[in-house]
Amino acid sequence: MTLNYSVSAVKDSTALLYRNHGEPSQVVQLESMHLPQMGPESVLVKMLAAPINPSDLNMLQGTYAILPELPAVGGNEVVAQVMEVGDKVKTLKLGDWVIPRDAGIGTWRTAAVLKADDLVTLPKDIPVLSAATLGVNPCTAFRMLTDFEELKPGDTVIQNAANSGVGHAVIRIAAAKSIQTINVIRDRCPRPKLALNGVGGKSATELLRHLQSGGSMVTYGGMAKQPVTVPVSALIFKDVKIRGFWVTQWKRDNKHDEDALRNMLDELCILIRAGKLSAPACTEVSLQDFRKALENAMKPYVSTKQVFVM
Repeated sequence: MTLNYSVSAVKDSTALLYRNHGEPSQVVQLESMHLPQMGPESVLVKMLAAPINPSDLNMLQGTYAILPELPAVGGNEVVAQVMEVGDKVKTLKLGDWVIPRDAGIGTWRTAAVLKADDLVTLPKDIPVLSAATLGVNPCTAFRMLTDFEELKPGDTVIQNAANSGVGHAVIRIAAAKSIQTINVIRDRCPRPKLALNGVGGKSATELLRHLQSGGSMVTYGGMAKQPVTVPVSALIFKDVKIRGFWVTQWKRDNKHDEDALRNMLDELCILIRAGKLSAPACTEVSLQDFRKALENAMKPYVSTKQVFVM
């Protein structure tokens, strides 16, 4: 991707800001922001591509678990390129591709001055859209397949929301590890050891019915906006384990373990290079078309991810 201006020319950023919570396409405005002064531990980055995720929409609505102070720039995920580096920055260099370590930095903008410690590098030999969508959904899928049950080749995982970004990543990562996934229930499959629930309600209860004794159901989303109901018989007679997972919390819990995030991203990038993991189907849009993009992102059963390309 070519950079069409010099570093010294970057003084302002075009950003999608919101000053109050509400309907995403109504509360967001396209505005120009003056960039702050570079500090010795800061970097100037040019945003390359930033997706619209369900959690971004929940933030705009004011319903998410973490909410930035208003006014705020929308978006939590992005791949960006380092354009200028502060004097004391040792971990990043000009031209590096970076993604945020944590949520909340505001990614729907053309450029930003950020703390170097808030960013982590990615290799530049993977597709831009894969890099832009790596930090949330594939990381969620990877951690759930790793942290809750000791899965071996030939083991089975069952999931709902298989068409979602996480579901897509679960299928590809599991296949690379020779783990079977059940996305449509078939009686002839072995009972799964792990169930991944992104829906809730009756769908989650149905997943529990198919778990093997002692298996785990991990809930990472609630698209049905209904509680998870656990049959008493599943707890008593099958001793199933009911867990939750939030990738943002995992990143915060492992903030001081540099290898934990690095090793996961490296393994995911190896799968991307090998063609075993790809970005979900994406629709590339400009910041100027934000209203249409947000409206499309709000539509149910739309399987393509809207991605702002700067």
